[in-house]
Order: sequence, then structure tokens, then C-alpha cells
Amino acid sequence: MALIMRALIEILRKPAIGDVLSELALFAAPVWLAVFVGLVVGWAWRPRWAAGLVGPGKFSSHAANTMESSHFSVLHLSFPRLDSLRAQLPSCITCLMPELGYDGKETTLDLGSPTQDKVKLDVTLEDLQNLHNLVETTDGGPAWIHMMEKSLPGMSYQAWRRDSESGPPQYRSRTTFDDATPEIVRDFFGDDEFRIKNKWDDMLLFHETLKECSVTGTMLVHWIRKFPFFCSDREYTIGRRLWEVDGDYYCVTKGVPCSSVPRKNRPRRVDLYYSSWRIRAVESRRGDGRRTACEVLLFHHEDMGIPWEIAKLGIRQGMWGCVKKIEPGLRAYQASRKAGEPLSRSAATAQINTKVSSGYLRSQGARSILADGAEEAEQEKPWRGRIPKLLIVGGAVAFACTIDRGLITKAIIFGVARRFAKIRRGL
Repeated sequence: MALIMRALIEILRKPAIGDVLSELALFAAPVWLAVFVGLVVGWAWRPRWAAGLVGPGKFSSHAANTMESSHFSVLHLSFPRLDSLRAQLPSCITCLMPELGYDGKETTLDLGSPTQDKVKLDVTLEDLQNLHNLVETTDGGPAWIHMMEKSLPGMSYQAWRRDSESGPPQYRSRTTFDDATPEIVRDFFGDDEFRIKNKWDDMLLFHETLKECSVTGTMLVHWIRKFPFFCSDREYTIGRRLWEVDGDYYCVTKGVPCSSVPRKNRPRRVDLYYSSWRIRAVESRRGDGRRTACEVLLFHHEDMGIPWEIAKLGIRQGMWGCVKKIEPGLRAYQASRKAGEPLSRSAATAQINTKVSSGYLRSQGARSILADGAEEAEQEKPWRGRIPKLLIVGGAVAFACTIDRGLITKAIIFGVARRFAKIRRGL
């Protein structure tokens, strides 16, 4: 490095600018050649951080293909997923796009009448994947703390809670209904009209279906819920969608922005809202081995705008009082369906869902783990330590040769490059 700097200083001492330029050209030619060769060789054996600069999808796909080729299809990992393209298309097109299962087969969907409204899919496959991770306890969150265990003659109930680092408390519950099918329970929870008519959910004061998709069953609903006397009522704009995964039903409901419902002071809008569940058939508590019972695994959290510690106390005190009203409401709903009462609009939409295989969800979860692991590995290897000293000196020479600010400026540039190279040597 000292020899290079002395050669550069000798060049800059030339009396004529023509001599300086000619000498610099002769001096820079091998440097530029070395820089070019270094770039070509470096790109051929580029490190992982360089692959990340051109797009994380390429590296993550390559890593996934290498590490999981025995489990997953190469096509699934190398090409963009269909759901990743949906967000870039108009809503009228996304509603008509079928979703792919893990086996690569398209789900057959009834396209319905072309005059029916189509809505943007505010609830996507990513939300289904998040719910599946919660169900399988692979979401990476803190451990659940047991809260209570109650039962009625036709229902059993368990509840857990955990505290989030940056959000409201999260709740998980398992409710088992005897002599109920997953289909009737699915329709029961999706029937907003029956919620108000039967008053089993006496906190719901108002509901309105703002938009719905006749292909995927995605709904945008407007709720107003009653809160205790010391709080004002709360308003929700909720996206809702159902999937069928190997015979089980996964329902995601979450708060979504809605410009058609203007924000008011009262009732207060709740933006952070998540309430999703998995419904499946399980063995009866009678112990006869028959799968005549239905299990609902619920995950819920929301920011109601009150201190979280107060909210935890209120929920703990009032949870069972609300839950025990569900069982008689379900029995009344079963009786009404047996009597031949017509389906409500919301219950009919709840019967529209997309079939996805559990293998597809597991493959998506594995891809996410691989991508996260690659990102953590890159953070442990700073890119600064991989820059060759020759690129630093060559870049300084190239920059100095492209400006016309006098010899002092050029000397300063060379000095900065030399000092930076010394710092790297110390690292």
C-alpha cells in the first residue's frame, strides 16, 4: 500500500496536467483490469449477502431446494407462488383465481353469477398459514398459561392466556360440543343474524355485510358491540374467510381497514382485532369411540383501547359468563335447522370455502423457517469483512480520475481510501 501511495504522489507532482493524466491512465489501466477481474470472480463465487441484494426469493428458493428436495417439489420452491401474485391483481381477477393445494391440483370453485360482487381478498393464504401455526404450536410465541376449565352437560371448556411483548394479551380456548357436527358449528358461528335473533351473543348490537365474494366466501362485515357501562361501545370492520383443510374447518376473522365506514368518536373503532378458530370432529366424551362431538380451538386478541391489565381482569371475570351461553344457543340453532328454517345470508356464505391440504400448509411453514434461518445467518456475517482491499483502492482511483477539483481533492480521496483500508486490516 505504501508503494502505491508513493507512486500516486509522484504522478500528482507532474508539472503539466497532460503529464498527470497520461501517467494516471497508465497507472489506472491495470487497476481497472484487476477490479474487473475481481468483480467477475467475486460474482461467480458471491457470498450469501450478495445473493440477498438481488432478491431474497432466489436465495431462499435455492436453499430450500438444496435442503428439502426430498420433501418438497422443486417447482413449489423455485417459482413465485400463486397467492403472492394475487395482491398485485385487481379484485375482480383475484376472486376468479383458484388456489393450489400441496398436490398441485386446483380447487374447483363455483364462479357463480358474473353479476355478483367480487371483493378484494383481505384475508389470504398467509392468514391461514398463521392460524395453522397457532394450531400446531409452531408460531414461535411464548408459552400458554392455563386460566380455567369448566363444563356443562353438553359442553366442556378450557382457556389459556399469554402476554405478547408488543401487543394486547392473547387468548386460546378449546370448546367441545357433544352431538354436533363441524358443519353445523361452522354455520352457527358464521350466522350473524342468528347471533342477534337468539341473543346468545348479547354483546352484538348491530351487524351489516358490507361486501362478499361468491367464489371464496370472503366477507367484509361491520359490527358494533356493547361494552360494560364504564366503556363506550366498540365498532369493528372485520374480514372473514373459511378454508377446509383435510376435513377440518379453519376460519380467520380479523380487523381490516374500510374506507366506506367513516370513523367516529362513538362508537370507538377497534383496529387491532383477531379472532380465528379451527373446527373439527372429535370423539365423544361418552367414551364410545364415536366421533360425534365437535371441537372448536379459538385464538383471540384485540386492542379495545383500555389498559391491558384492566382488560385481563375483566375478561377473566366475565369469560365463563359469556361462554356458557354458547351451548344453549347452539342447541337452538340445531333445532331451527331441523325445523327447516332457511339459511341466513351470512350462514350461506360461510358454507363457501376453499379446500387446501395440510401438506401444502406444512410445506409453506418449512419454507418460512428456511428463509428465516438464512436471514439470521446473513446477519451473523457482516458484509463489510468481504470487500477486497483492491476494490477500495481501485474505486478511489476511478472516482479521483472522474472529477476535476485539483490535486488537493485527489490527494484527500486517496488518503481516505488508505485510512479505510487500514481500518479494515484492524478488523
